[in-house]
Amino acid sequence: MKITEIKIYAIRLPLFEPFVISYHTYPDMPSVIVKMVTDEGIVGYGEAVPDEHITGETWEGVFHILKNSIGPVLIGKNPMEIEKIHELMDKTIYSAPAAKAAIDIACFDIIGKKLQQPVYQLIGGRYHDEFPITHVLSIAPPEKMAAEAAQMVEKGYRSFKMKVGTNVKVDIECIKAVRAQVGPDIAIRVDVNQGWKTSAATLTAVKQLEDYQIDWIEQPVTGDDIDAMVEVKSKTTIPLMIDEGLKGTREMREIIQKRAADKVNIKLMKCGGIYPAVKLAHQAELAAMECQVGSMVESSIGSAAGFHVAFSKKVITSVELTGPLKFSKDIGNLAYDVPFIRLSETPGLGVEVNEEILKELTVFQDVVR
Repeated sequence: MKITEIKIYAIRLPLFEPFVISYHTYPDMPSVIVKMVTDEGIVGYGEAVPDEHITGETWEGVFHILKNSIGPVLIGKNPMEIEKIHELMDKTIYSAPAAKAAIDIACFDIIGKKLQQPVYQLIGGRYHDEFPITHVLSIAPPEKMAAEAAQMVEKGYRSFKMKVGTNVKVDIECIKAVRAQVGPDIAIRVDVNQGWKTSAATLTAVKQLEDYQIDWIEQPVTGDDIDAMVEVKSKTTIPLMIDEGLKGTREMREIIQKRAADKVNIKLMKCGGIYPAVKLAHQAELAAMECQVGSMVESSIGSAAGFHVAFSKKVITSVELTGPLKFSKDIGNLAYDVPFIRLSETPGLGVEVNEEILKELTVFQDVVR
């Protein structure tokens, strides 16, 4: 089997409401969709959701990397030879993980359809039957976050990920307000997205949160400052998760060696796709470190890819892939059973792509042959 054509679509996914985190406000989500065609007529879909603040990639840049760098070297190659595919991409361009993830995901979609198996069966087999879905609360005033949390509890959600990181004092007020609203039995995870920056500011914050039953605090300090995470971890009883500080196997090795976190957040867009994500999970398992598969707010395509990794690994104990629930219009049909996600046995990613909606949301496109 050979890759004969790679169609590239730069799209913008409409959100029900803007997504606000510490370093940016997203009125919609820029995404690049890959449609990979083979000489056997099997079609696979992949997705890149770049973030210039995390991976150093832009929406336009990923499009041009796929069109001019990665795409041309893959024409005529076998998508089932995933190790070679990654080697070719790595030889062609340094880093660019989101762009590479789009190709990797499309290849796995093709492999699953060729073998008539869901992707999770190709990377270890199904381990989990279902995952509870965590509702993400965007940055907002304390009363608004608390009110939204109350509404979501009524819908069945039992856990929340709170986005904070703009002002320590206000952040603490938001967290206390949500806890007071939902009571002691609902899980609260706090995602700072590097907003507290230093270990000193973080320690000031966490000392005020130790009595509020926080599941974990995610990436409070600057992503590249692994040593700051080590210091915070040594001085608090609240578990720490690392996110922006983990991209690939090199960072994972340092995190493990320094015991810099209690839990790691693996994202396909940071590491380069399904194949590299599985490697990270195996590294973490060797160190007895729990994992989560997180989200860059992808469509059904990228979200499904993350779920397949999560469902296949014992060491992955939580997921936060809720992009499709935030979109007023999506290109795929990944089905949630809120507040749970359960994957089907459909071959490949198990996602049908609506070509009409894909065309409608496309801003610019091209093809590599």
